[in-house]
Formats: sequence, C-alpha cells, structure tokens
Amino acid sequence: MQNQIIFSPYFIDEPLPDLESLARPNWQLNTIDLPAGKKMDAMAAVHRPLADFTEQSIRSGSRPVSIAGDCCSAIGMAAGVQRAGLNPVLIWFDAHGDFNTRETTPSGFLGGMPLAMLTGRGDQTMLKALGLKPIPDARVVLTDARDLDPGEKELLGASGVTHLQNVRDLINHPLPDGPLYVHVDTNVVDPDEAPAMNYVAAGGPSAADLDPVFEHLNLSGKLAAVSVSTWNPGLDTDGKSRKVCMHLLDTLIGSQSGYPSKSEIHG
Repeated sequence: MQNQIIFSPYFIDEPLPDLESLARPNWQLNTIDLPAGKKMDAMAAVHRPLADFTEQSIRSGSRPVSIAGDCCSAIGMAAGVQRAGLNPVLIWFDAHGDFNTRETTPSGFLGGMPLAMLTGRGDQTMLKALGLKPIPDARVVLTDARDLDPGEKELLGASGVTHLQNVRDLINHPLPDGPLYVHVDTNVVDPDEAPAMNYVAAGGPSAADLDPVFEHLNLSGKLAAVSVSTWNPGLDTDGKSRKVCMHLLDTLIGSQSGYPSKSEIHG
C-alpha cells in the first residue's frame, strides 16, 4: 500500500521549528497560523487538516501516516479514519499510558491524556471539535506503558482496554479481521538507544525488540493508518534518536527513506 505522510511540527500548541528538518519533499506539511486564546482551540486547529488529510488518503486507497510532536495528534488522525468509514482496532505503543484525566493527572499535562480522551474519558472538547466518536475499550490495545501514574493505573485497570506490558506479546496476540490504526510514541524505545525524549522512562523495549513486532504488523496487511509522536529534536544532538526512530517507522510502514538498516542499528 502506498504511504501518504503528513508532518505537523508542533508540540501540543507550540511550533517545533527544529523538527522541520525531518521533512521530505513528498511529505505534506501541516503548518497553520495558530489561533490566539484557548490551548484546546489551537490544538483543534492543528488537528482539523490532519483529519482531512487522513480521510482523503484512505478514500484514495492510500495509508495515511502522521508524524507530529505529541500524542494528542492521534485525535486528529482517529477523526479522519472514522470519517473515511473505518472502525479499526487502535494499537498504542507508549512508555506511558496517556490514560490520565483531569481528576487523575498529577501534572495537568494534556499530552498524558489523549488515549483516555479517545476512549470517551475526561475532557471531550477536542473530540467534539472534530466530530469524533469515542473508541470502545474493547477495540484498544495499549502496549508497554511501563510508567503509569497511580490514578491513571487504577483507571486503566478498571477499563476494558487490553494492556500488553511486553510489546513482543503483540506477535501472538490475535489481530482483528478488520483494519488496524497504530500509534507510536517514540519514547517507548529504551532511552539507552533513543534518549532525546521530553519524558524519559527507564527500561523499555530495544529497537531489536520492536523490529519484529512492527514487521509483523506491516506484514499483516491490516495496517490502515499510522501516527508517530517524535523525540525532542533539541535534545537529539548526535542524531541517534532520529536514526533509531525513523528506522522503526520504516519497518512499520514498509517504506525506504534512506535511514539505517537493521544491521546498522543493531550492530
């Protein structure tokens, strides 16, 4: 399947100009004049063109791939997937759960809430702005999530979301008959290999652990949409995180973008 890539160089509602060097000539650049006022309004303004792009890509027979600076961008992609008439299972790779609400979060950080929002929990402002219906718990798989806040852990445990703590378990996990939407927060990678993250969580799977999992998902033929939340380019002084994470994206979507091969990554 042909991949169509959209690139949104923002972190929540702040531009990330350092990330723009990642873009390739054939990628669509999603940059706008951010509206003044509420943070949620600014984020929705970034997500609307992402939703439009996603819907159009799917309807044209292509696979939309979103690359952005935070996980809330997954809301825009999920809206576009729904508009295109798909009801996929969402597989979410993350060092964190992103399952906090205003009531459970110790920090108030919106980037720790999007998966909860997508399942109908917490603030629904961004979903309503895009006409997105919540995704049923039974159609969500969260994997890794090795760093959970106490209230978030309790909320997740009481949910119907499938939590696979070992990413390799996805290889033997039964996949649905229908399509998949895969979201990857690059902080899922062991920070010894990809350290340029805003919110580091020790441990986690290596690139060698993730490679066969991503290859399995790619070869399933079910991958309808992919979104990626990137590393912090300002912290990636040696380019190590960029190389590892873009290689993993290539494995997942089956594209060759000139990033390192498996042998170069794993030695």
